[in-house]
Amino acid sequence: MVQFPDPAQSPFRRGGQSLERGKFDNPLLTKDGKERAVVPLAGLDTLWFNTGTLCNLACATCYIESSPTNDALVYLTAQEVDRYLDEIETERLGTRQIGFTGGEPFMNRDMIPMMKSCLARGFEVLVLTNAMRPMRRFEAQLQEIAAQHSDRLLMRVSLDHHTKDAHEAERGADTWDKTIDGLLWLHRNGFRLAVAGRQLATETMEEARDGYDRLLKAIGIELDLSDPERLVVFPEMDATLDTPEVSEACWGILDLPKTAVMCSSSRMVVKRKGEATPRVAACTLLPYDEEFDLGETLAEASGPVRLNHPHCSRFCVLGGASCSA
Repeated sequence: MVQFPDPAQSPFRRGGQSLERGKFDNPLLTKDGKERAVVPLAGLDTLWFNTGTLCNLACATCYIESSPTNDALVYLTAQEVDRYLDEIETERLGTRQIGFTGGEPFMNRDMIPMMKSCLARGFEVLVLTNAMRPMRRFEAQLQEIAAQHSDRLLMRVSLDHHTKDAHEAERGADTWDKTIDGLLWLHRNGFRLAVAGRQLATETMEEARDGYDRLLKAIGIELDLSDPERLVVFPEMDATLDTPEVSEACWGILDLPKTAVMCSSSRMVVKRKGEATPRVAACTLLPYDEEFDLGETLAEASGPVRLNHPHCSRFCVLGGASCSA
């Protein structure tokens, strides 16, 4: 029987004041009546595909609630992915990178054909994985892909912390050694690697990054962690906690260009259970929210996005985070 971690015991929960009532209610105005921040799509640099929410794990604070039983987002097929790749080419959108996330992408049996199609068309490909058993089922196929396309494929392994105890408190018992083993398998087989982690409330960002640096060197992996693509340390994502709303005036106050947030350069394709066709969401973090459903095609999804969610504030604007780097 699978023992799921207890969300209340997650070492990544910082706690704090609950979200103030009335915030993020009006898509046009903040609670105090200011014009809500709007982000236009400057260009579709990255298109994400959520391959489905099924996962071999059920992490304590997974923002998308992936688990072995959650199929709220069903598996995308290779044919469905190809339709969006065709639209990129037909409309000359200039997309550079295709990202795959989940759930665990390698739970989807079409994962290898989807990767091959993207690479054959010349895209850079970023795959988010826990590097555990679902990925290891495809070792031979992945070795073949790495031999042909290692320069355009980046495998980002989720390692929630640089210590075993914190990682397993979030991901469950017996997950650390299997993830490290998968990370080493990728390294030995010539894959370009990245790591996605998190910062504890009790450590600074510098301490977190130094911890990952020490861990990777200790297991024989040298990554240039000054490259933001090679180590991504995510801020907390808890929509129930208080955070400031983002108004149009905030761009000047923060001296932040609108192009700094990821909805200015990316979109994500999802297929919700019960829907006949995939849809395009504004953001990798908001696959279920109807307000951030932008349409069935990339053309329909090319409009601006209003930052009307706590994740927009905490993760992107104030946290300075992006799923792409």
